[in-house]
Amino acid sequence: MKVYIKYMVSHCCKLMVKEEFKKLGLKVTSIELGELEVDGDISPKQFDEIKIALHKNGHEVLEDKKSIQVEKIKNAIIEMIHYSDEPLEIKYSEYISEKLKCDYTYVSNLFSEVTGSTIQQFIIQHKVEKAKELIIYDELSLKEICFKLHYSSVPHFSNQFKKVTGLSPMFFKALKKRKRVSLEEILIIKPILEES
Repeated sequence: MKVYIKYMVSHCCKLMVKEEFKKLGLKVTSIELGELEVDGDISPKQFDEIKIALHKNGHEVLEDKKSIQVEKIKNAIIEMIHYSDEPLEIKYSEYISEKLKCDYTYVSNLFSEVTGSTIQQFIIQHKVEKAKELIIYDELSLKEICFKLHYSSVPHFSNQFKKVTGLSPMFFKALKKRKRVSLEEILIIKPILEES
């Protein structure tokens, strides 16, 4: 039996969810972002226990078909942007269509209807979050980050980054490099400020 779970978007989440099912005596046969399959059926009592256990950990069982489909779209995008090291050889729309085995127009309209946002906006948000992570790690140049995240140019990337964050990538990088003031330094500065 398949169970669809909202907010299960990382490998840590998968491990936690799998552990919750194990505690309830359910054998997980496969697990992906946003869904898992258990061996056999789940009783109504077990299903209620699953809902409670997952809710405590910030997850939610999805039962509505539209919500399940939207969660699949989100997880495909998250997987594509955050967990794939291979450069994408096709357009995002083709990737999503192939991953979900659905027409992109249908998927796009459904996503907008349920979330009130477009798939493109969701992709941009996640690309910028991934870019922030890569900038913080400071292992790649901006040009390499642009290539990794499939931007056509550094200026295009910079414009999108600034629209989402309000900061240029270079300013964000500079902020990240600022030295954090230690508690001891604050205690030394405080009496000086009080005197003036």
